Amino acid sequence: MNAKWRNIGILIVAEIAAMTLWFVSAAILGDMAREVPISSAAQAAMSSAVAAGFVLGALISAVTGIADRFQPRVVFAISAALAALCNLLLLVVPVGGVLAIALRGLTGAFMAGVYPVGMKIAVGWGQRDRGLLVGLLVGGLTLGSAAPHLLSFLGGAQWRVTVVAASLLSLFAALLALCIQNGPYHTTAARFKATAIASAWTNINVRRAYIGYLGHMWELYAMWAWIGVALAASFATQLHSEEASQLAKAVAFGVVGIGALSSALAGWLADRIGRAELTILALVISGSSAVLFALTFGGSVAVTIAIALVWGFSVIPDSAQFSALVADFARPEEVGSLLTFQTALGFALTVITVQVTPVLATRFGWPLVMALLAIGPVIGIASMLGLRRSANA
Repeated sequence: MNAKWRNIGILIVAEIAAMTLWFVSAAILGDMAREVPISSAAQAAMSSAVAAGFVLGALISAVTGIADRFQPRVVFAISAALAALCNLLLLVVPVGGVLAIALRGLTGAFMAGVYPVGMKIAVGWGQRDRGLLVGLLVGGLTLGSAAPHLLSFLGGAQWRVTVVAASLLSLFAALLALCIQNGPYHTTAARFKATAIASAWTNINVRRAYIGYLGHMWELYAMWAWIGVALAASFATQLHSEEASQLAKAVAFGVVGIGALSSALAGWLADRIGRAELTILALVISGSSAVLFALTFGGSVAVTIAIALVWGFSVIPDSAQFSALVADFARPEEVGSLLTFQTALGFALTVITVQVTPVLATRFGWPLVMALLAIGPVIGIASMLGLRRSANA
């Protein structure tokens, strides 16, 4: 194995291990709430705090140029280790309390030193195959995001086991990161420029890529965060509550994890059919899946599982392509700032969607809330069709 694929392989494993921290709270909230009463708002805050912390961490990293001033592998390692520590402290603070929510926010802030820095390392190892490299890394992120559901399934109702296991995996990621070398195309990316973000509105194609990305993010993290809870509620109409809960954990792992396959294929396919075309295809399938999930909610367990797996396969592969479209249409000197701003806006939106999803579900039911997630893909499709027309004009 040559140096390139050895380093990319280590990076992907490290990314999978570190990203297990992201959805820990979503995977264990059911078990925590059975131990200590936790309001739906507090449960939502436990999950949305991660995204809020990530936004803050990403902006601080971009403004200060941390990943450019220091070795990326060192930034990755320190961030993964500190995130693991914050996650582990969930064991000693009041369950579902303010301190627990704050720790989840800090975990998200440190994750900003893991995923974006991993992207920087990956693109330093290639030029012509960057689509594939980024797709593989997003696949790693997806599999890591799914892992807490598997850990929770294996740990049963013992949610503390999941917390410890995820923390140990992130510490393992920190050690792996120290073994990664920079590639031959490693460069210093531009720092965030506040003046450059005006192009997010004035450049029509960049604006359309932003809108498409926001439509994608409206759906993605709300679905990822709460699919396990929604599945459990649906299965509970057909199965005993504990059996429904355990099955939902296993299926949720599959639903999120299957996106790793589509992410790995997306970069390759986008280079052949077009980036905008791939995003439209993915949004059509994922939006339709959201509606079908709602229509079949509480029905056949097998049908619900099948629809959920299709949804999981289609909800993530367009993610990297929205960033690639911004890079395609932005001025070269503004790419770094516009990508940073795009990411910040997207995850800021997820703070809202992840927070309100379970609250609305408590009042109106999971079928309606899941159907409403299709609004994002509809908006995204309209924006991408406009970008496709203007780009081909």
